[in-house]
Amino acid sequence: MKLTSIIQVLLIILLSTYTTFAAERPPNFVIIFTDDQGYGDLGCFGGKHVSTPRIDQMAAEGSRLTSFYVAAPVCTPSRAALMTGCYPKRIDMAMGSNFGVLLAGDRKGLNPDEITIAEVLKTAGYKTGMFGKWHLGDQPEFLPTRQGFDEYFGIPFSHDIHPFHPRQDHYNFPPLPLLENETVIEMDPDADFLTKRITEYAVSFIERNKDEPFFLYIPHPIPHAPLHVSPPFMDSVSGDIVAKLNAEDGNIDYRTRDKLFHQAIAEIDWSVGQILDTLKANGLDENTLVIFTSDNGPPKNTIFASPGPLRGNKGTTFEGGMREPTVIRWPGMIPAGKDNDEIMTTMDLLPTFAKLADANVPTDRIIDGKDIWPTITGKSGTPHKAFFYHRGNSLNAVRSGNWKLHTNNGKPDKLYNLENDIGEKKNVIKSHPEVVQRLNAHLKNFAKDIADNNRPAAFVNNPKPLSK
Repeated sequence: MKLTSIIQVLLIILLSTYTTFAAERPPNFVIIFTDDQGYGDLGCFGGKHVSTPRIDQMAAEGSRLTSFYVAAPVCTPSRAALMTGCYPKRIDMAMGSNFGVLLAGDRKGLNPDEITIAEVLKTAGYKTGMFGKWHLGDQPEFLPTRQGFDEYFGIPFSHDIHPFHPRQDHYNFPPLPLLENETVIEMDPDADFLTKRITEYAVSFIERNKDEPFFLYIPHPIPHAPLHVSPPFMDSVSGDIVAKLNAEDGNIDYRTRDKLFHQAIAEIDWSVGQILDTLKANGLDENTLVIFTSDNGPPKNTIFASPGPLRGNKGTTFEGGMREPTVIRWPGMIPAGKDNDEIMTTMDLLPTFAKLADANVPTDRIIDGKDIWPTITGKSGTPHKAFFYHRGNSLNAVRSGNWKLHTNNGKPDKLYNLENDIGEKKNVIKSHPEVVQRLNAHLKNFAKDIADNNRPAAFVNNPKPLSK
């Protein structure tokens, strides 16, 4: 046999081996999760006050999920639902110990007996990394490295839980810790560089784990107030604002920093671009599912963040508090440039990723999330007969199909048809008694199910704030 023929045969064998390996290797998963970003705070969701070219491109190459929900309108319970696939009240994570979210040195945290999305994927051989904001307990027993993540870099709760909080006289917050795995490496880090540093850790994780399946979770601390951006994104900021920020002198000027919203979103968009470019540079683009979403709607008193056409904001169970701007991309697997308005939730990511990774979903407990892969790919409608809206431990509303029923003190109060009234402006409760009856039955059945099938959070004795 001629040498050229031998080389050709070897190349065919190598190509066949690589193709088989690529086909057998399960997909990578990347969740990019921002903080307090409204439904209207992306260009591809109609935002004119922001510039998000990389996320808009991601939407063009993938799908906009226009009825995608979180399970709570504030940080801690929303993140608990994402991690466990369960409604927060089912796992006693709808509230902090004595506040709406967990605070520094809180004795409460996500129970280590819960099985997180990271732990599910680790059973299938995945490397797991998390870089950003945790907010599910800051005691050692509750940290990400005890909940399925191989690597962690970030802050244990919101970056406004620090000594510069506007109501520090009331809260008396300790210094903000920055962790690498379980070690506090800095106190009160320069928050202007958090987005940049989180992105660098995420990029490094991809590059170091490119030869094996991985799950990467990037929960950015912003655009939660106070807003911070790194110097390259300050070029468009006016001299007056820069002068006020230079005069902070150890304090944080929240009101002035609110004006950095455009820049904060631009840096998030840059970060998304860095992740997508790294996947492509390492040959992982076509074997990676990337989803971008947020933990809840925008704060009530902001003049910059926007719920878009939705009513309500962070902390409410109107659509603006829990329906999130969501973009999902997986070239060749998810239809490009198509909107998907089926009901889906962050709770669905655990069973969906498990199915795609050939991992087992826990069968010894109720998981509220559903496998939405057929829904994402347009092969079927939503698997959710109903979706439920909680504010803290209070069950406030239910959506079934296009109908949404709000309650007041447990009694039906408002009914909206979201198909033609996405802004929840026209209460039609009096003209559709049969719909009210049907949705109210969903509420009663679900409340009983939660009461009969719930699991406890975990608590520690003598909790202490993290310190270096």
